[in-house]
Amino acid sequence: MWLEKSLWGFANQSVRPDQILIADDGSDERTRDVIARVRAKQNLDIQHVWHEDNGFQKCAILNRAIEQAKSDYLIFSDGDCIPRSDFVYQHLTHSQEGTYLSGGYNKLSLPLSRKITLNDIETGRLFETYWLKANGHHFGRQSIRLHTSGVLATALNQLTTTQPTWNGHNASGWTSDLVRVNGFDERMRYGGEDCELGERLVNSGVQAKQIRFSAICLHLDHERGYVNETDKKRNLEIRQATRNSGSTFTHYGLQQTAAKAA
Repeated sequence: MWLEKSLWGFANQSVRPDQILIADDGSDERTRDVIARVRAKQNLDIQHVWHEDNGFQKCAILNRAIEQAKSDYLIFSDGDCIPRSDFVYQHLTHSQEGTYLSGGYNKLSLPLSRKITLNDIETGRLFETYWLKANGHHFGRQSIRLHTSGVLATALNQLTTTQPTWNGHNASGWTSDLVRVNGFDERMRYGGEDCELGERLVNSGVQAKQIRFSAICLHLDHERGYVNETDKKRNLEIRQATRNSGSTFTHYGLQQTAAKAA
């Protein structure tokens, strides 16, 4: 299961997270078993935030996780992403009041995703060029992120033409900022649902800061049976309305207001 590989990555951080919240959008007992196994082996504070399966409801369960968070700063990633050992450190180092951080990912093929072992993650070799080449990884332009660090990574973060956005697989921000804009919009299904939160943050005066060359994670491949064009179109309409209106608040988020029922 990809989640176990992701959690193993967080267990092997140079700066361990104080708390890990699993926002679980209706999975079965296999997820509970993975969490219990990793919690026992790695002595991590892992909290399982779950709701029943009712279609793609990622935004709703993320809001429930935010409500249970203990920290004043939150780092977000997905259960199909493995963080490099300095992932948490990079997010904390680059964090600033009045900003949120935007990272990217390096996508792996399905065969390579399956091949990765917990030992590969523990040693960190899966982020090394020699290991990736030996295991069939195709190095495209995005792979440059795997070879940069320090001053060069900082420079590339500033020089890249890619605009920073709130990406669910690699983003972080202040809990107070997320609460002020009322968290994720629970009307959103798959397709840009994370970005809409970032757009409200920017509208509220929070600056988006690029760290795609500093905070590195690998994305494991999988099928996406929940993708459909109707949901993507509706998401785009919601995002366009957020941008056009300059909205800083959703009535469909952490606090469900009377306007939702209207």
